[in-house]
Amino acid sequence: MPIQHSNKNKISLKAFSGKAIPALIILLFLVNTTFLQSTIAQSIEMPGKGFCAHRGAMTSHPENTLPAFEQSILSGAQMIEFDVQFSKDSALIIMHDGTVDRTTNGSGEVAMMDSKVIRSLDAGSWKDKSFSGTQVPVLSEVLEMMPANIWLNVHLKGGFELGKKVAEVILEMGKTHQAVMAVKEEAANGARSVSDKILICNMERQSGVLDYVEGTIAMDADFIQLKGPVTPDFKNYVKSLHEKGIGINFFGTDDPVMFKQLFDLGIEFPLVNDIVTAMEHAEEFGIVPVKPIR
Repeated sequence: MPIQHSNKNKISLKAFSGKAIPALIILLFLVNTTFLQSTIAQSIEMPGKGFCAHRGAMTSHPENTLPAFEQSILSGAQMIEFDVQFSKDSALIIMHDGTVDRTTNGSGEVAMMDSKVIRSLDAGSWKDKSFSGTQVPVLSEVLEMMPANIWLNVHLKGGFELGKKVAEVILEMGKTHQAVMAVKEEAANGARSVSDKILICNMERQSGVLDYVEGTIAMDADFIQLKGPVTPDFKNYVKSLHEKGIGINFFGTDDPVMFKQLFDLGIEFPLVNDIVTAMEHAEEFGIVPVKPIR
């Protein structure tokens, strides 16, 4: 019996006339571009170990700003950490503190301020007058400037909705191969509601003891962030985590003696405040400065 085609199932060419044809072409271009970006990104070799620039090059530059991140890139950092939180109008603001008081010339809680107001503040002159006029960045700006071969340690200051929103931006901008969301369980659930491609660093319990390690494995996280003091048990923790393919960040130190202790244990990425000085010790530990791929 021949297939019967009803009129309601027929696609009229009129539907693709006029403005619809350019719109369709644009849609196909975007889909293909996203696919191409994703394919290229997945082929990039990411650093196996190295130094994580905590809030960028925060010793010499205003923390969590584009100049601090750019200096981290110039220094050859293997990972860059930054903090994300919602403004009142749900913009994804890059800032560690709950208020703007310490790192800008303004005052107030980030969550109670519109992003336009936050972005009008000077986020650089508190560090040095040479950084006067530096803006508080938003997530899309930071992701846009980052080379494709540096790990991004994205520390979320919020729960489910923030995890969801940040994951959407990471996915949209093709950064799933390098952006690791450092989160507690609620935010992790928000991220995973968007995509199972999102990389997760467990921050639920920074105790550094066995229950934290076991919880990270149970969460099926990609990274964990341990913190000091380093105990003899760390050797067993590292072994258990690596058996599950979980990378290890460590907060935090600028001490070269401790760098050796951590790398000898197999911990991949110590967070450092002074990335410029830390990278001067890179060769001692067989760490190659990253040559940015943009």
